[in-house]
Amino acid sequence: MPNDEGSTTKDGDVFECWSMISAIAAITSDLRIGSLVSPTTFRHPTVLANIAATIDQISHGRLTLGIGAGWQVNEHLAYGVDLLEGKDRVDRFEEAIQIITSMLRNDRTTFDGKHFSITDAPCQPRPIQSPLPLMVGTGGPRMSKITAKYANEWNTWGNVPTATERVETFARACEVVNRDWNDIHKSVQAMFFLVDDQETIEKIRKVAPSDRSIIGSNEHIIDQIGQLIALGFHEIIVPDFTLGKDSQSRIDAYEKIRTEILVHF
Repeated sequence: MPNDEGSTTKDGDVFECWSMISAIAAITSDLRIGSLVSPTTFRHPTVLANIAATIDQISHGRLTLGIGAGWQVNEHLAYGVDLLEGKDRVDRFEEAIQIITSMLRNDRTTFDGKHFSITDAPCQPRPIQSPLPLMVGTGGPRMSKITAKYANEWNTWGNVPTATERVETFARACEVVNRDWNDIHKSVQAMFFLVDDQETIEKIRKVAPSDRSIIGSNEHIIDQIGQLIALGFHEIIVPDFTLGKDSQSRIDAYEKIRTEILVHF
């Protein structure tokens, strides 16, 4: 459901993530697919592991399983799902990622924790990919340590200044858990606004989140993407919701990005 800064339930069409991913997996052959990211609050980790394994089979090995601890307050309130507060939420996530990791890689999993307890749990059929890429979306210190310890991929939000801070946090986390920074695939997403005139740029700056927006001409966006790559990111994710009000406008914007911006990299 659409987010709200408070706890208000808002109207708006939002397709259920894993139903849509399964459909996309069935009708495509080359695209990588995945969740960005699926909160471990809404699905028991054993269920999520089996969903991921099934869709990896359907897609012939094209899934990236993106997970997070959960954050959207109004969604959890509306659906009666306990978000938990800070430490407890991260504790629950750490248990969940251990269960998911084990189930995707081992024949049976037994786990006894504060939040989850499972016994001799199977995941059959197994994923085609070995290992199936496990991505965690985060920017905080403790979640970064958990990511560095268990995940294959790390994702974060941010424009260049914000992403720089988060890279530093994640690099420290890798050192703490003795994980090679170069072994982890790193991706970043931002809200891209393709705008040429200065007046419109200033208007957007007044309302767009300052920590995760990249606003400007092709030349400016090329420069910003170049800086993100220099920070060590392997993948730049461009959401479509800032690229136009209808599907054709968004398709046109993606084509512009492909032909006028990505050709420089």
